[in-house]
Amino acid sequence: MKTTNALISAQNISVVKNEKAILKNIDIEIKKNDFLTIIGPNGAGKTMLLKCLMQFYKPDSGQIIKKPNLKMGYMPQSINIINTMPMSVQNFITVRKKFDEISFRQVVSETQIKKIINKQLSVLSGGEMQRVLLARSLLNNPELLILDEPAQNLDVSGQIYFYNLLQSIYLKRGLSILMVSHDLHLVMASTKKVLCLSNHICCVGKPQQITKDPEFISMFGKDMADIMAVYQHSNETETVQHNNIITGE
Repeated sequence: MKTTNALISAQNISVVKNEKAILKNIDIEIKKNDFLTIIGPNGAGKTMLLKCLMQFYKPDSGQIIKKPNLKMGYMPQSINIINTMPMSVQNFITVRKKFDEISFRQVVSETQIKKIINKQLSVLSGGEMQRVLLARSLLNNPELLILDEPAQNLDVSGQIYFYNLLQSIYLKRGLSILMVSHDLHLVMASTKKVLCLSNHICCVGKPQQITKDPEFISMFGKDMADIMAVYQHSNETETVQHNNIITGE
């Protein structure tokens, strides 16, 4: 597999737990300005793949190749907030982080959290907390932003808002994004490339192509594939318009 200009790549990685294959011979490559979304059913190995790529978990075989000094930001699915331990949004974003004031002000503005910067984490809504987690992951100006189902606890309007915000940041910063998501209808309108995972790579390609792939149809059903194809086409203009509202363009 070619790795020229890759920020990070996995070559033939496999993970086995309790004699069960979690990942089977995975090849994946993230380059500059990529926006790749991993989709698949529960238990497909999506989060494990992220852990391997970030070198939180060592695969049983294969190798991970990373650009030297690659700066990565990571946004987990959620965090456990202990209500009895007070911490403000600002303290949470900056704790154990090396940053300058300009970078801090930038992420506060980009993620639209200025009004809640002095609030306690324990009183935040789900949408506010996700934006705070996003701000923390951006503070070190990453080249690669990795997100694990970032909108799973949000309602539909919250999901739309978050994904449009993420798209705006992607376009402004010119970074690369690797994301796990189950929000198919929104993913198809925002990402550049989709990888369908079910312990092995079933199919990979542009959103408008992936919905026609037999593996995608087998996994999600023909009705879902048809809906996604129509939604992706009809929502492109709407998403651009929504992005322009967010970015003020």
